[in-house]
Amino acid sequence: MEQLTKLTDRELVAAYANNNNEAFDTLLERHQQKLFSYIFHIVKSKELADDIFQETFMKVITTIRQGGYSECGKFSAWLLRIAHNLIIDHYRQERVENVVSTDETDADLLNRRDLTDETVEDRLVSLQINDDVRRIVMALPDPQREVLIMRYYRNMSFKEIADATSVSINTALGRMRYAILNMRRLAAKHNIQLAV
Repeated sequence: MEQLTKLTDRELVAAYANNNNEAFDTLLERHQQKLFSYIFHIVKSKELADDIFQETFMKVITTIRQGGYSECGKFSAWLLRIAHNLIIDHYRQERVENVVSTDETDADLLNRRDLTDETVEDRLVSLQINDDVRRIVMALPDPQREVLIMRYYRNMSFKEIADATSVSINTALGRMRYAILNMRRLAAKHNIQLAV
């Protein structure tokens, strides 16, 4: 690992593309402080910054593994550009979800579900959704289920998950990605609506 720290970013990316996971860990350690600070400076929320940081590195992993990374400038600039685009996507999505048009005559801004008390039907739907999610999570392979539970139910960072499971951060991120893909596949197979 010590020899890897002497390599340039370009050399580390090439090594990671050739299945050297320790090269990715070195890249992560080299850039995580600057990247997280950049994201946090913009979003002003540690939780959101954590999510975007992890999503950025998941995108980096996917792009490099699929051979989509091409050296056109500094690796750090590419990282920041990915994070910046993810931040923009987040705020666009948030804006779309929060926009209510009052142009329509039948729009009643005060007749909103989030302003009312929970009904018996709401509680039953919530219980059914929780039961469906629990069954899907239990159907995941053990390593994927373990990472998903640590991330979403114990609110652990991918670094903490990697340490707790004795795997690299890259492996933890990969397991999380496959867990989400498998959950979507299982939900579609059983006609269950999930927001993952």
